[in-house]
Amino acid sequence: MIGGKIITIKDVAEMAGVSKATVSRVMNNSGYVAAETRRKIENIMETYHYVPSALAVNLSRQETKTVGVVIPEIGNTFYSDILHGITQAADEQDLSLALFDTQDNLEKEKRAFRILQQQKVRGIILGPSVDYPETPEGREVLAGLREYSVPIVIIDRDFENMPWDAVLYENYQCSYQAALELYRAGNRRMAIITGDMTLKIGRERFEGFRKGIEDCGLKLDEKDIYYGNFLMKRSYELSMELLSQRELPDAVYTCNNMTSLGFLKAVNEMGLTIGEDIAIMGNDRIETLDILGIPFSCVYRDNYEMGRMALRLLQERVEYPEKARSIRMVPYQVKLKGSEKRKKK
Repeated sequence: MIGGKIITIKDVAEMAGVSKATVSRVMNNSGYVAAETRRKIENIMETYHYVPSALAVNLSRQETKTVGVVIPEIGNTFYSDILHGITQAADEQDLSLALFDTQDNLEKEKRAFRILQQQKVRGIILGPSVDYPETPEGREVLAGLREYSVPIVIIDRDFENMPWDAVLYENYQCSYQAALELYRAGNRRMAIITGDMTLKIGRERFEGFRKGIEDCGLKLDEKDIYYGNFLMKRSYELSMELLSQRELPDAVYTCNNMTSLGFLKAVNEMGLTIGEDIAIMGNDRIETLDILGIPFSCVYRDNYEMGRMALRLLQERVEYPEKARSIRMVPYQVKLKGSEKRKKK
């Protein structure tokens, strides 16, 4: 530092009487620099405690050890679990992360891409905020990403004709299984609070559940379909409407963790009990409910492993850019804790 000011590569170059490119070669130990000049530059950096910017080093090398992570809901424990997995795998590879939370906002997502492009990141792990092919704005973003020169790995939210590697969940299959489990528990009239139907994963979970009910010889009535958006607030509103009926359905399927939490909040406010007054099967495990001893049946996946898998897949693409596209599917698991049954009928 000079007079309390953090020195820059420009300051080092001026004090040494050399160009910034020469200082850069010393920092990166690349290219020829006379021994006396090298010692002079190193002495200045040591004297003034100069720490080269990681971004400056990366740009000078035209490469980086930074991975961009763009996800839609950092406040959702599902994505924080995924991020934990990505972080652990990145640490093992001596990589750093540049994290962006788009809050399901396409404009914020576009801004993240612009910044990551400027930083020349190694690659991007992306949970799209929208189903790109479904809107003109999304198609525009998709076209731009196709021209992007770094590897991209999609996580969780895929879309039609997706061109990149991806780590995905068995959305249709897990929801189909949820319907079977509710049927086996004795439920005959079943309802669903859907996810965002503008997203492929929302549609897949809905269709899987409906097909499961049909294969049990039942029918999912339109009046028992509540169209949500994967967010707790909307699920709570729909759940209050559902639970205010004179005759409740036997069971409800909630399509993600936030939807389940919205439903559980409404159940509590109505003075009802899951597993007694109404059955529930959720999609996604909610660790807090396990800690509190609240019986909550669900289909779920290993979120942490999804994150680790995404980072490994990105590294494979960096090392073998010509390899065939790879789609890794994370299998679902079933946890039955009693809430899938309704005791009062």
